[in-house]
Amino acid sequence: MSVSAAELSAMARARELGTGVLGTTSPNPPVGAVVLAADGTPVGEGATAPPGGPHAEVRALAQAGERARGGTAVVTLEPCAHTGRTEPCVEALLTAGVARVVVAVPEPTPLAGGGAARLRAAGVEVELGVEQRAAEEGALAAWLTGVREQRPFVVWKVAGTLDGRVAAADGSSRWVTGPEARAAVHRLRATCDAVVVGSGTALTDDPQLTVRDADGRDAARQPLRVVLDRRGRLPGTARVLDDAAPTLVSAATGPGELLSELFARDVRRVLLEGGPTLAAAFLREELVDEAVVHLAPKLLGAGAPLVGDLGITGIGDALTLTVTGLTRLGGDVEIRLRPNRHTGHRRVADHHGATGGS
Repeated sequence: MSVSAAELSAMARARELGTGVLGTTSPNPPVGAVVLAADGTPVGEGATAPPGGPHAEVRALAQAGERARGGTAVVTLEPCAHTGRTEPCVEALLTAGVARVVVAVPEPTPLAGGGAARLRAAGVEVELGVEQRAAEEGALAAWLTGVREQRPFVVWKVAGTLDGRVAAADGSSRWVTGPEARAAVHRLRATCDAVVVGSGTALTDDPQLTVRDADGRDAARQPLRVVLDRRGRLPGTARVLDDAAPTLVSAATGPGELLSELFARDVRRVLLEGGPTLAAAFLREELVDEAVVHLAPKLLGAGAPLVGDLGITGIGDALTLTVTGLTRLGGDVEIRLRPNRHTGHRRVADHHGATGGS
């Protein structure tokens, strides 16, 4: 594999572009693309638009115009070769006259596959698998989980004290963390298709679960608010039932059934904000893909724990996680982690247009 420094730089930028549209493209993948002129100069870039809009390659080519001819398209996912709600990206690349296409992740679905083969047959040079792991673990992670496991990707967010308490012994929990951490939660919500809590959290905290900007105003796009309420305890006066965002009150019997229900609604990335009981239920079923933990430099000594009973009795059976990021948020610390095991069963979809294509 021969890849230039300019192409590697363009791939890093393409991943950033994909991350920038997280939460807006489902059920389509959040792809980023950069077009380089024949001399390696960036001349166009783009990311996947909301469903029905242009794909990343098309937006990047439109910005590049004639400068794309003889150049290179760098894209995080193999360009699609099928016609869905939009025309195949492969045909747009051929029409633009690009000479080379550099791809991070090969298309995993039979429906949308064949893009690289079609390009090569037309005389375009194609490099597949360039920095593939970084792309798979980045913006494309949730979409790939949907393709392989037919369920949404789950991010568990929790805020607690140094001794692992999410609330004091008297039940009070506002505010465990400071304003910078709370602002980070709103940014995290904005990258997700749905925010999930249990009925216990909804009753105790009465959260609104909306996304607000830095000035405290509701964002234009709001994720689906989901309350798991098997016993019908949620009162009609709950803030989560207001008209600020769409809401689903689910009577699903457990995390797996809930995720199936959300997947059918084209949800691909879920933010789990429930309390320790709901978090434990997802962890026990190995349905947490990433954890975002906000720790405040406080000690309580008693109160609700970060997570409920996981059924673990010995240290050798502990659920271990790998730290993937550490960030200071004012006086608090954000720790990003991933469980050290694969969840669910990999299977590749072979139907429904939204499962494939960039």
